[in-house]
Amino acid sequence: MSVKIFKQLPYGEQNFASVRTENYAYVDKTRYIEMLEKESNKRQFFIRPRKFGKSLFISMLSYYYDMFCADRFQELFGGLYIGDNPTPRKNGYAVMKFDFSGLDTSNPDIFIKSFNGKVQLTVQKFLKRYESIFEHAETWIKDIKEEKMGIRSLEVAFGVAQIANVKIFVIIDEYDHFANDLLAMGVEDVYKKMVQANGLVRDFYETLKIGASEVVDRIFITGISPVMLDNLISGFNIAAILTVEERYNSMMGFTHTEVEWLMDETGVSRDLITVDMESYYNGYLFNKDATDRIYNPSMMLYFFSQIIDNRKVPESIIDPNLKMDYGRLQRLIRHEANRDMLLQIVKDGGVVSTIQTAFPIDIIHDNEQFVSLLFYMGLLTIDKPDFGKVRLCIPNYAIRTVFWEYILRMAQEEAAFVINTSELDRSVRALALEGKAKEFIDYVSRNIFNRLSNRDLQQFDEKYIKIMLLTLMFQSNIYIPVSETETDSGYIDIFLHRRQLTPKVKYEWIFELKYLKASVKKLEPYRLEAKKQLHDYGISTLMKDRKDLKKAVILFIGKKEYEIFED
Repeated sequence: MSVKIFKQLPYGEQNFASVRTENYAYVDKTRYIEMLEKESNKRQFFIRPRKFGKSLFISMLSYYYDMFCADRFQELFGGLYIGDNPTPRKNGYAVMKFDFSGLDTSNPDIFIKSFNGKVQLTVQKFLKRYESIFEHAETWIKDIKEEKMGIRSLEVAFGVAQIANVKIFVIIDEYDHFANDLLAMGVEDVYKKMVQANGLVRDFYETLKIGASEVVDRIFITGISPVMLDNLISGFNIAAILTVEERYNSMMGFTHTEVEWLMDETGVSRDLITVDMESYYNGYLFNKDATDRIYNPSMMLYFFSQIIDNRKVPESIIDPNLKMDYGRLQRLIRHEANRDMLLQIVKDGGVVSTIQTAFPIDIIHDNEQFVSLLFYMGLLTIDKPDFGKVRLCIPNYAIRTVFWEYILRMAQEEAAFVINTSELDRSVRALALEGKAKEFIDYVSRNIFNRLSNRDLQQFDEKYIKIMLLTLMFQSNIYIPVSETETDSGYIDIFLHRRQLTPKVKYEWIFELKYLKASVKKLEPYRLEAKKQLHDYGISTLMKDRKDLKKAVILFIGKKEYEIFED
């Protein structure tokens, strides 16, 4: 009986040739080559959140269309869909590939130099790669370098290729990376100067548009947001936006079937998976009519790599490399309307809106534009249609924890409080080991709620209280805090679920939360209602057989008083 040789996980791998030749498992996305090639518009935009497989996908495109990779076609594409169904244009182009990440955006002059340098270096590499078919390539490379042509070097490359009767496929990765940096730094004026009319970036795309009328036959552009797209459309109005088309919903990321295949190919033991992968990492939907919800590939590969390497689920449920820079979102939510919208989304679990395919920087703080930006960033996804609009929701538990961290930091900035981690840990340990809730609630009341600003108090209600409790509990890393757990008796406000990595936790908890204004005098009706809800949750099918389950009603009165009733 032969023993199956497992393939390696392609965690962090972005080079298609390496994945295909170094025993990595590759989730076959090559059928989309055929689909993209059949599109009537050969200039295409496609946007996905960070770490969603964009770089590996465009690496695949590069190897498939590069005329100098024809002799490797079977090696790279044999056994894949496109290997059995090659298209007319395979290995038919000189590929010019740009990557606009890593540009220096510290000030306008340095950015101009950095952008020009990136374009110039890409053109030099292009001419060097195809120098055997381009006349005087070495001379042009030298002239470009000496004259520091910058964007003008594109015109040289297009002219040389046209003389050689060679068609070019331009691929642009991270088209908006520098724009996102500029916006995150809060320098919209620099952004407008570079991207809008007569700006450096605008000139680049107008030059590309001219090339598309003569020698550039195909263009594929990808990034993470459409913010820059609106400014480019008027100068580069020749591209199809495929981002939210139903047929491309699963072009990047993993479907459930693909995740199952990946586990079989790489030897991920299902016996070691002690968490609900679907609720942790799945949930992305990029078109309301699409059927397959998508896993973030980086999240899944991180999760699987931890299981293979350590024989257990990771302590951190989200890849540290994937966590979005808080400073980026902090800049976006410096507008009060955006802050309120972010808090409302977390409190309600989502929002009803339309998804804008492009919008200018000037209105990025309008509600629908801000919500759309969160969608493209992967912080929201489509839940379901809603009377001509869509309900957007937080995709999964991993992203929900990112929101919790944002909310906590927002509250800290407003109320100027500092979390005493040792005191917090002691109070959570009292919950876990002694079955006592008072110390934790008292910590939250004294250290957070009592210090809330007047602005925060305007938002203060049961939902706000729940967010703060969930956030602090997640920070402690002892429980898995779950909001709105569904039972046959209703939805539990907070369920503190024992983590597999903390087996010494003796007690799990159900919290039923109530909030009353300090002016309310008759508390008894609210006490009775909460106690009944708590009792019903305890005898529900989901909870009735759980050992060592503790239950508590927590009644907050104003921001300074509270009562606890344990069942």
